[in-house]
Amino acid sequence: MNARKAPEFPAWPQYDDAERAGLVRALEQGQWWRMGGDEVNSFEREFAAHHGAAHALAVTNGTHALELALQVMGVGPGTEVIVPAFTFISSSQAAQRLGAVTVPVDVDARTYNLDPEAVAAAVTPRTKVIMPVHMAGLMADMDALAKISADTGVPLLQDAAHAHGARWQGKRVGELDSIATFSFQNGKLMTAGEGGAVVFPDGETEKYETAFLRHSCGRPRDDRRYFHKIAGSNMRLNEFTASVLRAQLARLDEQIAVRDERWTLLSELLGAIDGVVPQGGDVRADRNSHYMAMFRVPGLPEERRNVLVDRLVEAGLPAFAAFRAIYRTDAFWELGAPDETLDAIARRCPNTDAISSDCVWLHHRVLLAGEPEMHATAEIIADAVARA
Repeated sequence: MNARKAPEFPAWPQYDDAERAGLVRALEQGQWWRMGGDEVNSFEREFAAHHGAAHALAVTNGTHALELALQVMGVGPGTEVIVPAFTFISSSQAAQRLGAVTVPVDVDARTYNLDPEAVAAAVTPRTKVIMPVHMAGLMADMDALAKISADTGVPLLQDAAHAHGARWQGKRVGELDSIATFSFQNGKLMTAGEGGAVVFPDGETEKYETAFLRHSCGRPRDDRRYFHKIAGSNMRLNEFTASVLRAQLARLDEQIAVRDERWTLLSELLGAIDGVVPQGGDVRADRNSHYMAMFRVPGLPEERRNVLVDRLVEAGLPAFAAFRAIYRTDAFWELGAPDETLDAIARRCPNTDAISSDCVWLHHRVLLAGEPEMHATAEIIADAVARA
């Protein structure tokens, strides 16, 4: 690779005096847990409003958000949950830890989101939930999935860990008539290091109230006698974390606008590189929050893709290998795997196997840089791919 100065990208996480003020505010209110302070309550109201939801429940992390949402939707032993085969393992393990069977289905080769036809073919009488994952902030085909849900009676649970602020045909995540979950882990589009949220649309107040009980050891808000109404765990978010997330939420829209503009340029540059195919879009997903800048080098074996990623990192890009197909991890087979062999699942998921082998992603802070950095990024990728 020719010697060149590595491009400079903004640091992540980002913070300023808004986070500092929030932390001091949480500190000085005298109560540092949600049952005594107001930071978590305020964040939940603000986050719900931002996403068009009736309610938001802040929890300890995005994995717990999925697990809690699945539980209040009735997932447990004897049930199945349909998930994309190409996703972070939490999408699968949240259901498996409840005793359910996770059924991986294939994704679209362009968008990396759930293939609706594969979903329809996977529904059985035991299917309790269909879980679309909005990969890299690009919303899944919510029209087709909503029709499958209506036809089968199986509800959707949106895994929106990558999709803060995203929209589908003008509708925000909370306006799509299904429960959704978010993550605030350190790399996410808004973060406090860890954290998560479950948002509930109109008509799901009962599930919201049940989720509140379960996330607080089954204890009602006003309980003074340790009367635990149902079984639960402690998934409560603390006041300090919520104060940081309130500041992060306030700058989310501005950052999304910058990332979207930069991706328009970068994806065009990537598409002009021989052998490189950037993640495709969907005009109905009219606001993509761009958690990742993803591209494929179709046909590149996994070992060579991994070398490619190493070269990109050496050149100064925050590059990563794409998620491994969930059925090709040991974790998937430990609990709640379907009654199929690995090879049988792989035959149903050719796109997932291909993407998992030849896909690369760049952290979204790349897209917060300027236009010169987009050109430098594309040049580095073109050079590395030519040597791959």
